[in-house]
Amino acid sequence: MRLIVSTAAAVMIMALTPLPAVAARAAAVFVEVNPSTVPAGDEVSLRASCDDNLKAATVSAEPIGSVPVKPEFGFLIATAKVPAGQRAGAYKITLTCPDGKTASTTLHVVAKVEPSRGPATGGGGTASERTASLLIGGGLAAMLAAAGLAVLALRRRRLG
Repeated sequence: MRLIVSTAAAVMIMALTPLPAVAARAAAVFVEVNPSTVPAGDEVSLRASCDDNLKAATVSAEPIGSVPVKPEFGFLIATAKVPAGQRAGAYKITLTCPDGKTASTTLHVVAKVEPSRGPATGGGGTASERTASLLIGGGLAAMLAAAGLAVLALRRRRLG
């Protein structure tokens, strides 16, 4: 019985004792680029965070210039386009917050390569026009021959 009373007293004392003050954690200052590797001419999404995400900040880098990131859903958001003629390389992206704090990340730009025509593997979609007309004509001739043979077979049956 004494154990239950002393346990209850200890729980009450802990509940009534104020907790020590904990310093508020500062928000992390960061910048992200998604995707981090893009071909020249594509768009990237920028997501950043400053201590105060209620004010716009600026993200800058050689390929995209200076882009304002604006508050949205608790972060600072923007979209930027890498110019089509941008040379391939790694570029430092820098966030500058209104209070002067900065953060950085890297954007990798790769050369934009247009794929060549794929191999002609059939299916009609890759056949040249000359081959396609030959196939259509051959198919019609085969159907006419089959119809002629069917007519002959029916006549023989009636005569016999």
